[in-house]
Parts: sequence; C-alpha cells; structure tokens
Amino acid sequence: MKLLTFLYQGSKHTGVIEDGGVAPIVEINARHGTRVPDNLLEIIRTGVAGIVTAGVSTLPLAEVTPRLPYETPPKIWCIGLNYLSHAEDIDAVQPEEPGSFMKPASCMFEPGGNIVLPPKHISDDVDAEGELGVVIGKTCRFVPAEDVRSVIFGYTTTLDLTALDILRKNPRYLTRSKSIDTFFSFGPMIVTADEIADVESLEVITEHNDGICSRDFVRHMRTRPFELVRFHSDHMTLHPGDLFSTGCPKGARIKAGDRVRARIEGVGALSANVT
Repeated sequence: MKLLTFLYQGSKHTGVIEDGGVAPIVEINARHGTRVPDNLLEIIRTGVAGIVTAGVSTLPLAEVTPRLPYETPPKIWCIGLNYLSHAEDIDAVQPEEPGSFMKPASCMFEPGGNIVLPPKHISDDVDAEGELGVVIGKTCRFVPAEDVRSVIFGYTTTLDLTALDILRKNPRYLTRSKSIDTFFSFGPMIVTADEIADVESLEVITEHNDGICSRDFVRHMRTRPFELVRFHSDHMTLHPGDLFSTGCPKGARIKAGDRVRARIEGVGALSANVT
C-alpha cells in the first residue's frame, strides 16, 4: 500500500495511492463504515488492516499537493558514511559501527519545497543526499535479527543535507552541520513493507539539476537497513513513526537555483528547489 498526506481544497488529508490517483481516507471511511484515522502517523500506529479502497473514487494526483507524511517524527536517525563512495567523496574513513546521528524535526521542509541555504558566513559548502528511509511500525526493544522485518512499517525517500565546511571544523560533532533549517525532508509517499520484496535490491539515486549525481544499491551499504534497526533497538526503544535515513552514495554540492531529487524505483521520488 502506498500512503500519502496531501492538501486538497485547503484541507489536509491522508490517502492511498492507486490507479494514478489518491483515495482519501475520509472517502474510504464513508464508503465502508470504517474509522481509519485521517492521519498518517496514527495509521502507522494502528496498522493498515482496516483500509479498503474498493469502490472509492480517487482524486487525480495533479489536483492534490503532497505534504510531509507527518510533521514530527518521534525520532529521526541518520546514518553517515554508509556507502564507501560517500566516504571517499568527503575524504573520510567509514566507521566500524553505524555512524548514526539524530536530527531535529525543526530542520524539515515540505516535499517539493525549497531548501534555503544558510548565509555564506555560516556555511558556503552544502550538499544534498538522496537516501532510503525506513519507517518503524511497532514499539520495540532488543529486536532479534530474524524479527526485524515485522517491526518495519514501510519505506520512503529522504533528502539529508550537510554543511560540509561546518562538519570539517567539527568532524566528531555532526549535529550543528546537519540541523540547519530546511536540511531534511522525507516522503511524500510511504510504501508499506509488504510492497518491497527485497529491500537490498533497491537502487538509491540522487539527481542534481539535469543529471544524476550518484546511484548505488542498498546491498552495498556497510550496514544494511535490517541490521540498522536491530542495532539501534539494542540501545533504545523504537516507536511507531521513528525514521531511519540510511545513507547516501554521494551528495550533490548545491547552490541557489539548483534542483535536487531523491529517487528510488518502487518507493518514490522526493524533490526540492534550492534558494
């Protein structure tokens, strides 16, 4: 199932994408007498079992405005240097364990929106990284490797940005270089885990203006998605809606006027303009 949060005629709703359109949850409930929450984070918490789209009219995708799936993920985990090509690009050494760090929800921007570069005296070297996002679906801790699949709700695309010059000054402390306003987005679509037969076969692509900046397969990650979830669950409780942004093959150096897009076949695409 492919889920979307969107604006339509001034109101925000959640819906299911199919047949080239979106079936709104409010219409699904009206048609089938269900009580599915019209809120994507609540759907992640309660599950999709009650969502039946049969007989529901869809809205054309061209008539809706995609929004962030939800505005405040409980946790946003990002993984640095998970592809060797990214480490080589910024002249860094891959860590033995996941190079994980967290980002605040305050740095998010809407899908299709603007990345606002910081003033040059703050940073003059920013890159944008298209990544695979993993969305947690169950409260869990100490998840055995064989059970990881059962705690994942689905997958999405993310854009993770870095002020590389700030990072070079503070290589052990990523937070400030990663948390500037408009330095993260995800969505607009979340694809439930059952739609992806083999997550390691997915190809993660970062597009920059009219070309491709980088592309690589999930199977080439140093630490792959299931192991990332297992590893982090040993250190803290994971909750529905927690998001893992799993790393980029190589980031695109960006400047005002550029366009960037994260694209993963079968998962979706997430674009932004740079101002």
